[in-house]
Amino acid sequence: MAELHDLTALEQGGLVQRREVSPRELVEHYLGRADRLDSVGAFVTLTPDLARARSGALGVPGPERSPLFGVPTAIKDLNLTAGVRTTFGSAAFADFVPEVSDHVTLALEAAGMVSLGKTNTPEFGSPCYTEPEIAPPAVTPWDRTRTAGGSSGGAAAAVAAGLVPVAQGSDGGGSIRIPASCCGLVGLKPSRGRISGHPMYGDPVGLATAGPIARTVRDAAALLDVLAGRRPGDPSWAPPPSGSFLSACDRDPGRLRVARFVDPVITDTPVDPECVRAWEDASRLLESLGHEVVDVPVPLPREAVATFETCWAVLTALSVVPPEKEHLLRPLTRWLAERGRAVSGPEFGLAIGAMRRYAAGALEALAPYDVVLTPTLATPPLPVGAMRDDADPAADFEAQKAFTPWTSAWNVTGSPAVSLPLHWTDGGLPVGVMLAARPAEEELLLSLAAQVEAAAPWAHRRPPGW
Repeated sequence: MAELHDLTALEQGGLVQRREVSPRELVEHYLGRADRLDSVGAFVTLTPDLARARSGALGVPGPERSPLFGVPTAIKDLNLTAGVRTTFGSAAFADFVPEVSDHVTLALEAAGMVSLGKTNTPEFGSPCYTEPEIAPPAVTPWDRTRTAGGSSGGAAAAVAAGLVPVAQGSDGGGSIRIPASCCGLVGLKPSRGRISGHPMYGDPVGLATAGPIARTVRDAAALLDVLAGRRPGDPSWAPPPSGSFLSACDRDPGRLRVARFVDPVITDTPVDPECVRAWEDASRLLESLGHEVVDVPVPLPREAVATFETCWAVLTALSVVPPEKEHLLRPLTRWLAERGRAVSGPEFGLAIGAMRRYAAGALEALAPYDVVLTPTLATPPLPVGAMRDDADPAADFEAQKAFTPWTSAWNVTGSPAVSLPLHWTDGGLPVGVMLAARPAEEELLLSLAAQVEAAAPWAHRRPPGW
C-alpha cells in the first residue's frame, strides 16, 4: 500500500481537498520523516511548532484554493521568513532572524502550503555545491557520498529523499537545475520577472529568480502557479500566462523545432559520456514524439563569460557583512567579494549593458527554434568536496564552471529552462537534460516537458532509504 510520501504533491493536495487527510496529518507525516531520515543535509532549521500551528489553522479547503492547499513544503535559507532564523548559508548570519517575509514565503502561505523549515544552501547561494559552515553538506540520496548540487541543494535533497513533496529553490546561474540533475528531479528556472523579488530586489542584474523543484512536471507547474505573480513595486515582470501553468501540462505542444548543442558554453571542459548519452537519448525521444531536432552552434560567445563573472562577483560583494564578522566568510566568498569591490561603478554598468547585448544576440540566433536542448551538467553528481578548494578559491570557481558549463546561459537571456531526470547511470546516479524556451514561454516548455515525462516516466524511481 502506498504511503503518503509515495504520492505526488498534487495527489496529496487532492486528499486534502476531499478531506481524506488533513494538512496536520501531512505535516506530522513529513516532520517524522525529516526527524528520522535527514541524513542528506536537507534542513538547516526545522520549525515543527510553527508547521503544526499553521496546518491546524488553515480551515476548510475549497474549489478556489490552490491544488497544493495543505501540502507541506520548505523554504530555502536565502529567503526571508519573518520570525524564523535565516542564515543565508553563512556563519556570519548564524543567528539572524528577519522581521519580514519575502514574496516567496508570502505566496506559499497565501496558497495554504505549510513550511516545515529552512533548506540548506551554500554561503549567499554562490557555489554550485552545498557545503556551508553552519550545516552538514547536502548530498544526493542516490549516493550520500556525492553532492546534491547547489545552491538549492537542501531543497532538492529534501524532495528527493521524500522529506517534503515539493520545494522552492532559487537560480542565479543554475541553482535550481543543478541540484535537480544531481537528485533526479524536475527543476524549473522561470523567466525573468515571472516571480517577484519583493521586498529586497537584491539582484540589479536580473540573473536570479525563484522556482520549483519537484518529482513530476505537474507538481512543478502547480508550484509555479503558487509562486508566480508580480507586486506593485517590481521593476519588471513577465506577461501573464493564458491559463494556469498546471493546465499547460495537459496541452499538446504541437510539432516543435528543437535546437541542440553539446559544446560547453562557459569553459573548455570534457563532457562525461553519460551526460552525452542522456542528451543523445533525449534527442531521439523528442524526434520520436514528432519534433524536429537541429544541431546549432553555441549561441553565446566565450567573451560573454568574463562579463558574467564580473556581474557575479559584484553580486557577491553586495552581500554586505559587518566588518567584525568578515573573518567568518568562506575563502571563496571573500575572493569573489574582493573581485566585485574592485569593479568600478562605470565598469559594472558597462558589464550589464554588454550582458544585455550578448543575451539579445543569443535570443536572435535561437529565434527560429521553439526550444533548446543541452545536457544539464558535464558530469553526474561529484563526490562531496570535489569542487571545494578553500586554499585556492580561483581553482574552486573554475571547477564549478567545468561542472556547470550550460546552465548560466539561460540566466543571461532570462529564458525559462528546466532540467528533466531522463537518465540514470549503471551505478544508479541521476543525470538530467535541459530544455530552454523563449522568454515568457513557460507554458510551451511545461507542455513539452509533460509530454516527455508521459513518454519516459521517472517518478516511479526511488533512491535508497526512501
